Amino acid sequence: MRALERLDAGVALTAEEALLLEGVRALARGQIAARAAHHDRTAEFPWENVRALNALGLNGMFIPAACGGSPCSFAAYLLCVREISQACAATGVIWSTNSHAMRPLIEFGTAAQQARLLPRIAEGGLAALCITEPTAGSDATGMLTRFAPAGDAVVVDGAKTFITNGDVADLYMVFGKWEGIAEGKAALSALVIEQGTPGLRVVRTEDKMGLRASSTAALEFAGCRVPRANLLGEPGAGLRILLASLNRSRPSVAAHALGIARAAFEDAVAYVNARTQSGRRIVEFQGIQFLLADLASELALCEAWLWHVARLVDAGATDYGVEASMLKLRASDLAMRMTTEAVQLHGGYGYIKDYRVERLMRDAKITQIWEGTNQIHRQFIGRSLMTRAGGR
Repeated sequence: MRALERLDAGVALTAEEALLLEGVRALARGQIAARAAHHDRTAEFPWENVRALNALGLNGMFIPAACGGSPCSFAAYLLCVREISQACAATGVIWSTNSHAMRPLIEFGTAAQQARLLPRIAEGGLAALCITEPTAGSDATGMLTRFAPAGDAVVVDGAKTFITNGDVADLYMVFGKWEGIAEGKAALSALVIEQGTPGLRVVRTEDKMGLRASSTAALEFAGCRVPRANLLGEPGAGLRILLASLNRSRPSVAAHALGIARAAFEDAVAYVNARTQSGRRIVEFQGIQFLLADLASELALCEAWLWHVARLVDAGATDYGVEASMLKLRASDLAMRMTTEAVQLHGGYGYIKDYRVERLMRDAKITQIWEGTNQIHRQFIGRSLMTRAGGR
């Protein structure tokens, strides 16, 4: 659609970023898209996709140059997330999780920590962000994982669930509560746990509705002894680190959702232009045109807001939490609506696995749930509009 093409054309990229995006787009629309149905059907982890992305050096776009990366703009990163997710939503979340998980280390880690740990990711390693627990989801401050100081080490005990890349990660960004600090927000802390650390165990991987090729694991930490040198900041600095990380990851989740939405929209438009009923193409019916007009308008508006948030980040803004929540909320709701309508427009064919829209609908649902449920985002946005008693 020309309106979407113009939006993309308006995103300012350097020559190097444009060349990288061209390579990502070719890979996504070719090999990755061709393998997506197989990976969804078998739930096999798409190692060949990961290797192909690593061959482009794609992890380097969010890693500092001093640690082996080739940093790019946030807008370029979001374009890559959307392109990969449009081809295979599972591969999109595997790759983008590397950025989500390492962002705290990039923003809050010391130079020594970054130099020791980040090159693994720049060279193609995988990362996992460990926040959610069996009894602490949207309220991350309710987590029970404990960090106990032990000389030059930290002993970790607890459990995490729904961890993307949890069984394949090289580095784990883990949030927990520091023993000896009063319960609640003040105790939250963050540290990096390296693959193979004794006491870290993968309990199981989940059999999911969608994103089936993206592994989602439950983890256990039992007396897991981690060097204190892997602690980010001071004990109790975790809440600030967590909120800053989520503000960056939520636009990324939105780009992921918009990739799914774009794929569904393209499939739906192609189908109604080709399929006939009562001697007419489906697209010629006014009711269908009205529906497509609404979907196209919502998609264009969401993408325009995506690039607005990207400009804020690239300009160095730090207070954009409300904008990020608005974006994640509307993009994920649109992804669910778009895929549902795409299935409906395909009729009975939309309900069978021969057509991609069936998979897209399953993939879309999680975008309304993770990185804060959409109910939580509505509450956060609503609270931002409250004034103090007396109008102050």
